Amino acid sequence: MTGPVDLWLDLKSPYSFVAKDPAYALEKEFGVTVRLRPFHLDIMSGVDRNDPAALQRGMRKIRYLYADVRRFARGQTILGPKKIFDTRLVHMAWLFADKTGNGRAFIDLAYPRFFKRELDYEDRAAIEALLKAAGVDPAGFEAFTKAEGPELLAGHQQAAEAAGVFAVPTFVVDGELFWGQDRIDLVRTKLRTRIAT
Repeated sequence: MTGPVDLWLDLKSPYSFVAKDPAYALEKEFGVTVRLRPFHLDIMSGVDRNDPAALQRGMRKIRYLYADVRRFARGQTILGPKKIFDTRLVHMAWLFADKTGNGRAFIDLAYPRFFKRELDYEDRAAIEALLKAAGVDPAGFEAFTKAEGPELLAGHQQAAEAAGVFAVPTFVVDGELFWGQDRIDLVRTKLRTRIAT
């Protein structure tokens, strides 16, 4: 086996949520490391917010996407949020948790709470409470969000764009992109090929 499999996620993306557990399963199945990485998804990019018809089309698309993702949800609750959240703060908290080896614990708690509408990704106190729940001391998080955090986040975004990532969830295996949670079988095929060579 060669390098890790990168999985680019946005914590506001329901498709990322349903990709997470199958991605974990790849590690057991293939003995590969799956590296979870944050990617800021601009859901309304390309939508003219001053054009009521364009906004309506954008909202229809979002409603459809939530109906669609529930088909893949395996019993998980996925409620559409009441607004489009800015995930920079929660992504920085993820990176802060990752420094102590608790990034996955943080993600595993964040996703279900967010999609049950129990967690506001823009509420600093709620994010610090989530860090504690994931076993991370939030002392230093405020300072992290003012210096190292934004730089780390920008570095991940630049790395994603350099790899060709444009949406989430995106798996990257040996430089090849697989966009969507429904591409997991193609990722498996790629990993089988990697083992065979």
